[in-house]
Amino acid sequence: QVQVVESGGGLVQAGGSLRLSCAASGRAFSTMGWFRRAPGKKLEFVAAISWSDGNTYYADSVQGRFTISRDSAKITVYLQMNSLKPEDTAVYCCAAGGAGISPSDYGSWGQGTQVTVSS
Repeated sequence: QVQVVESGGGLVQAGGSLRLSCAASGRAFSTMGWFRRAPGKKLEFVAAISWSDGNTYYADSVQGRFTISRDSAKITVYLQMNSLKPEDTAVYCCAAGGAGISPSDYGSWGQGTQVTVSS
């Protein structure tokens, strides 16, 4: 089992930036990803990073605005979010698992951190 703990959410005005962090511990994993759930909507893929080679994957809605990165020494993944929009408001969850962009590809999830973007 992999334990993951997110941090870094908060309230920001539209156009602003936030950085989320996710620290992992436990057994090995292939990929870490970020998902989000907005009120009344289903869980949505945001970004993922392959731990071995650093390849990154993004949802179209965040491409060019969000950047996922990793610190292998700290076993931590980051999500830098720039040019935030009100529609980015959601609970952001970090996950660790195999490979892919579907929630079912990930077996370990954090509690989530709230991101609120005001207009």
